[in-house]
Amino acid sequence: MGMISPARFIPIAEETGLIESIGEWVLRAACEQNRLWRESGLKPGRIGVNLSARQFRQADLAMRVVQLLKETGLNPEHLELELTESMLMEDVDAAIATMTCLKDYGVSIALDDFGTGYSGLSYLKRFPIDTLKIDQSFVREITTDKASAAIADAIIAMAQRLDLDVIAEGVETPEQCRLLRESGCRHMQGYLFAKPVPAGDLTKLLSVGHVGKHL
Repeated sequence: MGMISPARFIPIAEETGLIESIGEWVLRAACEQNRLWRESGLKPGRIGVNLSARQFRQADLAMRVVQLLKETGLNPEHLELELTESMLMEDVDAAIATMTCLKDYGVSIALDDFGTGYSGLSYLKRFPIDTLKIDQSFVREITTDKASAAIADAIIAMAQRLDLDVIAEGVETPEQCRLLRESGCRHMQGYLFAKPVPAGDLTKLLSVGHVGKHL
């Protein structure tokens, strides 16, 4: 069938439960690759790994992550787990407990697709997170839609006041990059900088310093 989009196979994997084994494989592969890059003298920064809702609901998730880090030999500070608002709102207290355990061990937490979920700002100050990621739906329209630009500005300002990192997702044009920088956003990801590539190709980019803080 050729290349199959994650938008097609992830919902099926979630429904059947396969996402748990897939997610663990992805996490292990990412940690091992980051360690290999570091051992070869490269500096990839933190590597971000998205967790699925089903994976995050595992009662022993924090222990699984800790054990995996020990097995792969990756320092916890070099891993960032990405969660969505809707995922956290299913059981706020349990989510906070899991995130707190991960952060206590040294793992960073990012709130992905921020602005598209339904968590209130009162929850934001309770979540032990390190990074807010501005959803690409806002970034895509910041040069043409005043409302999207205002929302992006507000998220950046709020993150700064909360001492959180902020990353803009889906940056594709120099104009988007310029506006985000003017608003104070220093970390971005998107096709403007690089498209998804195999680990071997990314190694070449790292060797010439093309990739920044977040992968």
